[in-house]
Amino acid sequence: MTDAFPQARIALPTGVALDVVTAGDPTAPAIILLHGFPESHRTWRHQIPALAETHFVIAPDQRGFARSDKPLGVENYTPDKPVADLLALADHFGKARITLVGHDWGGAIAWAAALNHADRIDRLIIVNAPHPLIFQRTLFDDPGQRSASQYISAFRNPETEARIAAKGVEAYFAQTFVGHGDPVAMAAEMPHYLDQWTQPGALTAMLNWYRASALIVPAMDEEPARPAFLDAPFPPIAMPVLVIWGMGDNALLPCQLEGLDALVPDLTLVRVAEAGHFVTWEAPGAVNAAMRAFLG
Repeated sequence: MTDAFPQARIALPTGVALDVVTAGDPTAPAIILLHGFPESHRTWRHQIPALAETHFVIAPDQRGFARSDKPLGVENYTPDKPVADLLALADHFGKARITLVGHDWGGAIAWAAALNHADRIDRLIIVNAPHPLIFQRTLFDDPGQRSASQYISAFRNPETEARIAAKGVEAYFAQTFVGHGDPVAMAAEMPHYLDQWTQPGALTAMLNWYRASALIVPAMDEEPARPAFLDAPFPPIAMPVLVIWGMGDNALLPCQLEGLDALVPDLTLVRVAEAGHFVTWEAPGAVNAAMRAFLG
């Protein structure tokens, strides 16, 4: 499978080797791009060339995805592990401070890094990835978001891989994900998805991101104990933040934007009406323009 972006294999002190795309002047300010599920660095295929005009772009295939290492065990996919990977990547390239960008699961890792390692991050760009407090709160309080997130429990089911194998990867992907993005654009990417999903151990590794998360996803008829942190003070994000949101996202609903300004004092919010969850490639012009304006 050929790719428009050559990759280098980088072994990290975190114990994994990742395939990493780099672009631009290595002496320029660094920007790290973190993809989500079920993708790879190709999430950013329309952003990498544009960002490389002003930044040194670092776009890994995160642990568990594509041909990057897939350590065994759910414990290797708790959020602190990919956070450590991204900081190790910055260290590898001699970058003490970075701009961090994340979509979907990559956005969850970006939020976590911003909350716990603010000294390393100059600016944060989030693309259709909910703030951790708002997401957990809406899973308790917003019936629409709770319903839209029931797939997470399905992904956590240990029988999921066997069900995918029985159905076939291509059929499962078409049934599960094609409705979440522009079907024409997604069809063009299908060979890449199938290549990456069929790498040895990839399905389990990708699903382990969901299994390792502490996120509570109540069933629709369930009323579990409410975590105390949902109603307690929560630390604000320290750096300037751009949030780009494809408003047609049917997995992460617009309620994820409500109250965000109270948690992010320096917030720039760009809503993209003509796109859904995969806004980076459904509306690349709007995404690139928002990033360009934010980065200056």
